[in-house]
Amino acid sequence: MALVCPVILGSVRSDRQGLRVARFLIAQLEARGWEAPLVDPAALQLPLLDRMYKEHPKGEAPPKLEALAELYRRADAFVVVSAEYNHSVPPALSNTLDHFLEEYFWRPSAICCYSAGQYGGVRAAMQLRAMLAELGMPSIPSLLPVPRVGKALDEAGTAAEPWLTKAAGRFLDELTWYAEALKAQRQKGTPY
Repeated sequence: MALVCPVILGSVRSDRQGLRVARFLIAQLEARGWEAPLVDPAALQLPLLDRMYKEHPKGEAPPKLEALAELYRRADAFVVVSAEYNHSVPPALSNTLDHFLEEYFWRPSAICCYSAGQYGGVRAAMQLRAMLAELGMPSIPSLLPVPRVGKALDEAGTAAEPWLTKAAGRFLDELTWYAEALKAQRQKGTPY
């Protein structure tokens, strides 16, 4: 049975480059036989967090949240694609993530960050690590930073530079290891 890994995109800007990165990673995951649906905050248009999914009476959550909760409960891992806004996490990403909690538990995450400059968004990734751990989906040790994203990937998500495909392969090998290990442990039960 295929592993399931939602790819959570963090930007809603009209000229966002993260969609290139998400498309690239979805193609890489699908080539491995994974199910990798895109979670796009621009398409979802979730309201600013007022009430978490779990705070809605059972069966009364908005359909978008219900569909996401179902997807997240099936997930074996998560890939989070983040830009860097003011050395931090984009607000759309924070809002998208904060609607859920228990649905993330005991599943690894992997951070792919990007920027137009040479540092690839790593300052946001450091803050995102703490956030993801608090949500119950700690990130794997490796990051996949994509510097100069507009040159590294075309609009379809095809890598223009060979190093990116090689780096993504190692990054996803690591995520696979953690996803399979935690899936086996979840099947045995969780600490609480």
